[in-house]
Amino acid sequence: MYAALWRILPGPVWVRLLLVLLLLAASLYALATWVFPYIDQFVSNQEATVGSS
Repeated sequence: MYAALWRILPGPVWVRLLLVLLLLAASLYALATWVFPYIDQFVSNQEATVGSS
């Protein structure tokens, strides 16, 4: 999958690397902004302590 993405990106290696970094940053931004807050509604957030003795 990554090799196919690398092949379809245009330009020399430095342009491809810049595009991959921009795509990665955009993906992480979208996950942190919309996906994770939406999923947080459905996950139970229970406080737990470990090793309290």
